[in-house]
Amino acid sequence: MARAFFRLQKFLRRTQFLLFFLTAAYLMAGSLLLLQRTRFVIQQGSRGTSANQALPVLDGMSGVGIIDPRMLQNPHPGPRLLVGMDSLQEPALDRRHSPRWLASRNSELRQLRRRWFHRFISDQEPMQASGFKAMKRPAEHKGTYVGCFSEDSRERTLKGAVFYDLRKMTVSHCQEACAERAYTYAGLAYGAECYCGNKLPGTASKPEECNTECKGEKGSLCGGVNRLSVYRVEELWAGARRRRNVIYRGCFRAPENLTDTFPASLIQPNLTVEMCSEFCSKKEFPLAVIRGRECYCGYPTGRFPLHDGADGLLCSGLHNSSSTAEGKYCLVYQTPVQDTRCTDRKFLTTKSKGFVALSSFPGAGNTWARHLIEHATGYYTGSYYFDGALYNKGFKGEKDHWRSRRTICVKTHESGKTEIEMFDSAILLIRNPYKSLMAEFNRKYAGHLGYATDRNWKSKEWPEFVNSYASWWASHVLDWLKYGKRLLVIHYEDLKRSLIPKLKEMVEFLNMTVTEDRLLCVENNRDGNFKRSGAKQKDFEPFTQEMKDLINRYILTVDEALRGRNFTGLPREYVPR
Repeated sequence: MARAFFRLQKFLRRTQFLLFFLTAAYLMAGSLLLLQRTRFVIQQGSRGTSANQALPVLDGMSGVGIIDPRMLQNPHPGPRLLVGMDSLQEPALDRRHSPRWLASRNSELRQLRRRWFHRFISDQEPMQASGFKAMKRPAEHKGTYVGCFSEDSRERTLKGAVFYDLRKMTVSHCQEACAERAYTYAGLAYGAECYCGNKLPGTASKPEECNTECKGEKGSLCGGVNRLSVYRVEELWAGARRRRNVIYRGCFRAPENLTDTFPASLIQPNLTVEMCSEFCSKKEFPLAVIRGRECYCGYPTGRFPLHDGADGLLCSGLHNSSSTAEGKYCLVYQTPVQDTRCTDRKFLTTKSKGFVALSSFPGAGNTWARHLIEHATGYYTGSYYFDGALYNKGFKGEKDHWRSRRTICVKTHESGKTEIEMFDSAILLIRNPYKSLMAEFNRKYAGHLGYATDRNWKSKEWPEFVNSYASWWASHVLDWLKYGKRLLVIHYEDLKRSLIPKLKEMVEFLNMTVTEDRLLCVENNRDGNFKRSGAKQKDFEPFTQEMKDLINRYILTVDEALRGRNFTGLPREYVPR
């Protein structure tokens, strides 16, 4: 009996070893095959045509699973540049568009957007990195290294401007960004954060404490934890244009005591806007205020909120006489200096008790709302998805797990009973569907800051996109109204018109209290880094009459549902179109 048991045990041991060996061999073979395919793709990209002579995508290759070499050349690839990835193969569209079909089509649309967000965004980042590595050139440091300095996140020394690039930050990139804005010093911290200013930090640290490697440049140091690697920025090369943009804010009634309101001042005969702006920029203030020969520098405050502008005629001739309108009015300009009173952000120190969603249809301004909330509260927002482009530009909550409860709220575009009931409450952000559809179409084909081409708008993808996504816009709102436990409805258009009152509502809904000066700082930095520059005008109307009829029916359905839940209906400008 013992011998039989021993033989059985020996057999099992041999079998276990055999299974282990076969598993290891299988994994090694798979790894070799993957490396071989990867090398084939890279070689194909390196031998391919130039960016201006990209290879065409063949329809017959849709099932092969090969990555088009154009992905290595275009940092913002469009959906047509991915071959064999089902994330971008839109299903055949149902042609029935009446509101009664919203619920039945919701599951199909949810799968569509999940494939888009989870697959395309995750695939986009590695390809962007590959393209960057292929084109990266050795960095040339143009500035003079000053030293390693201590940095207090609560009261920063270099407060002229702040930039983030958590993937590609280099010393040269930071120096050039500060030089283009005519700052004297550039400081790098945490390997990815860039700060500009005109005053050298006061507390020097040991050189070895600046020991964090730059995210985008191996071998170069970009500060450390609460440490700045500071460079004195050299003048820009010949022909480079300084972006010393001075923005006219308007004519305003001067506060009663300008000296108490503004911390810095200058009296200068023949004072010009350039002289006052340069003076305030050197003092690192975002506002330059002119009254006659007097120049004042400061911030928007409760005493001087910049909300009630005066007639510009009251400020006419203000440069020529200090007694114009009896000195009661002043001209206000925005300097290139960033208002940094509200730029500090962090994760919640303790897990939040309530799980709050920031829900919207794509293209409805969710990223902008996150920017406002983060700067108003001082806490990061999370995301149900991961977008590397947002993470790289300072939205650090992107990489935090969306269920961690370390963020003040969580971005989501999801709808449906299960997805909604996971949250205890939600801010529901609604935007005009015409604007939302165009914004999402732009993002889909040209990224967060780009515009789709006229060819995209005139292709068959646009009507298919409208037919599919218009119903999603409606079903998203209807589902949250039906299943949401506690809702605050915010209309994008109202937020743009009345930013501070609406932002106060959002902050109070999140059980936070903020100072008036911080809200004014948010208003001063309202655009953030993800605003498309200007409104690119197309030479044609993208919406056909059939599209308008379809969208207007959905607008009426959503308006009726909002009023049925005792919310304010949709803004009047939504319909008719």
